[in-house]
Amino acid sequence: MIDVKETLSHAEEEMEMACMFLSEQLSHIRAGRANVALVDGIRVESYGSMVPLNQVANVSTPDPRTIAIRPWDKKAIRDIEKAIINSSLGITPDNNGEVVRLCIPVPTEERRRELAKQCNSIGEKAKVSVRKARADYKDTFKKAVKDGLAEDEQKDAEEKLQKIHDKHIKKIDDILAEKNQEIMTV
Repeated sequence: MIDVKETLSHAEEEMEMACMFLSEQLSHIRAGRANVALVDGIRVESYGSMVPLNQVANVSTPDPRTIAIRPWDKKAIRDIEKAIINSSLGITPDNNGEVVRLCIPVPTEERRRELAKQCNSIGEKAKVSVRKARADYKDTFKKAVKDGLAEDEQKDAEEKLQKIHDKHIKKIDDILAEKNQEIMTV
């Protein structure tokens, strides 16, 4: 027989992972404001191997529209520029010999709408993941009834599961609303 509390705990953990995934994905979307998370996925060739950018340089945001990348080895500046150009970031780096600067352009109204749609699409995937987790655990409870779980316990567990589901869907909506607000702010 299954442990209802433990099963609900696993369900909540799975739904929380969907929320964390959403937050992580949205941090890579450029909203017109400089954020070091924009360059997290960039890998640079350093001494024959590909390493994350933050392992070969100090990445900072000196102002809201600029990302400054100061390599620890000045010879790596060309490799850093090459990695940024080859990435999907879409920003041309500016190099003064010591620091690589990325100037974040202000997105147009049309571009902001596209970014909002992209965010909503990612958010919908997270919601689908949460709904799938709910459905899977609901089936688990129904199967547990056949294995000896009382029907009252099953109904209570499903109600608790629904509350967990609703909480995470609301959390996803809040994350999306916050990101959309950030994108639409000029």
